[in-house]
Amino acid sequence: MKNMTGGQAVVAALGAQGTDHVFGLIGSAGMEIFDALYDARDIRFIGVRDERTGVHMADGYARASGQAGVFLAGQNGPGATNLVTGLAQAHAAYSPVVALGGSLSSAHIYRDAFQEVDQQSLFKPITKKTYTLTQTARIPEMVGEAFRTALSPRRGPVMLNLPRDLLADSLESSAYGAFERAQVFGAVTAPRALLEQAAQMLAQAERPLIIAGGGVKNSLSQRAVLALAERLNAPIAMSPGHGDAISCQHPLYAGQVGPRGNAVASDLAKQADVILALGTRLGFNTTFYQRDSLNPSAKLIQVEIEPTALGRFFPVHVGILGDADTVAQDLVAALQGLPAHPGSAAWVARFAEQRRALLQQRDEAAGSGSDPLQPAYLFKTLRDVAPDDAIYTMDAGTLCLQATDQMRYAQTPALFTPLDFGLVGFSYACGLGAKLARPDRTVISLMGDGGFGMACSEIGTAVANGINTVCLVMNNGCWGAEKAYQRDFFEQRYLGADVPNPPYDKLAELWGAQGFRVERAADLARTVDAAIRCGRPAVVDIQVDPNALYSFRRDSFKNRAK
Repeated sequence: MKNMTGGQAVVAALGAQGTDHVFGLIGSAGMEIFDALYDARDIRFIGVRDERTGVHMADGYARASGQAGVFLAGQNGPGATNLVTGLAQAHAAYSPVVALGGSLSSAHIYRDAFQEVDQQSLFKPITKKTYTLTQTARIPEMVGEAFRTALSPRRGPVMLNLPRDLLADSLESSAYGAFERAQVFGAVTAPRALLEQAAQMLAQAERPLIIAGGGVKNSLSQRAVLALAERLNAPIAMSPGHGDAISCQHPLYAGQVGPRGNAVASDLAKQADVILALGTRLGFNTTFYQRDSLNPSAKLIQVEIEPTALGRFFPVHVGILGDADTVAQDLVAALQGLPAHPGSAAWVARFAEQRRALLQQRDEAAGSGSDPLQPAYLFKTLRDVAPDDAIYTMDAGTLCLQATDQMRYAQTPALFTPLDFGLVGFSYACGLGAKLARPDRTVISLMGDGGFGMACSEIGTAVANGINTVCLVMNNGCWGAEKAYQRDFFEQRYLGADVPNPPYDKLAELWGAQGFRVERAADLARTVDAAIRCGRPAVVDIQVDPNALYSFRRDSFKNRAK
């Protein structure tokens, strides 16, 4: 066999890890890799317009597929620094993104060379691990290590810097046997004594509640969690951003807790006498770290795959280190022979009635479609028009935050948000990655007009690669969250809040996509349905009421409250 270049070795190593898509932006520091990808028949290269949004695509691909999403930044310096926001986002979401970055030639380090930046130090705080290749012969090892680290509990992004001289060097044919798939192992088995203690507490609960987090969604443990909930007569509330942890069609589905959720789910957390926090940190967006977000007298059982998350924000009665799916199955087994509390049936009945009333109230509040178009009417229309297989991606910002708990998440996974990073400009690119991972699903990306302005160049990526998602731009001509704060707390002293936009439907058409525009509520359902069915990348510019603003974080401005 012939020797191969370092660039060819990188591609061979990606293939050994089962990689079928690589997102990237071409650059001179990684030319050997791009040249090798030209011959890679089993890897599809998706060329993007910006490194940041390209990482969001890899992030969406990772979350939708459960596998690592791969991004290749071909240029050192600016090509690498553009990765920062995307990797910080993936880090906050525990998303297994493997980023490969072209890096300065080894002989030029510390010489203030062209496009020199300390990439090792730059990425260390925002990744699970950052590596810099030191020898061409170690490429198979280091690529495998990057995947192993990204996919091992708890998952997260990994950066591998690849000096350009090592990519040009040769790898001896004797090293070819090193191209092997990295082994990834899950969490340890939970101790039986802890499982039995938790089972006893749950069986004795009159008002049991399961709060399901990302660990439930990411481990695809819906079946085990539903079996546990049905055994206990326990409603299932979800942490924010994980409203798709189980299907919304199940009668025990409560939606999301917290300020981005709904009052019924949040009240369950304040009334339950035993709470099983399954695969969730009970972090900021779920509780604001406030003890009264959960019933202070409730017994708390927490299951987490990360040991430092157990009891970190709230004291727990039982803390179990383990995978949500395995622990849920073990708890079902431990509950055998233990009768459920007779009062739990009434608890579930009260919940079911409150949930029905909430859904009816939402539909009534949406109205019949008067102008100017209200966000609540858009959300109701999506509930009526979107198919059950819909995957939703969302940005941060006031309109998307209002939407988070309003959609129908019938099939898991079905919701991808910026989570704790609160990023604007994320949704559209994430949706493109999710669509490539799940080509059989309908992908609908919700964005404000400001956020879409950050990401709209990726329409070109969608068109070039036939990635047929639907992006709904909720166009209110402003940075809505900030304008709401200026309205409510700063005497309407508006500065930088208004955003003049082009007609995004026309911009989409210039890129070669299908453009739609909605100016009247009466046209909304028909237009959204046409966009879903058009079979092309679609952008719908929806003119929503610019006064329909909401201050989500009113607690942040208590000092300015009147």
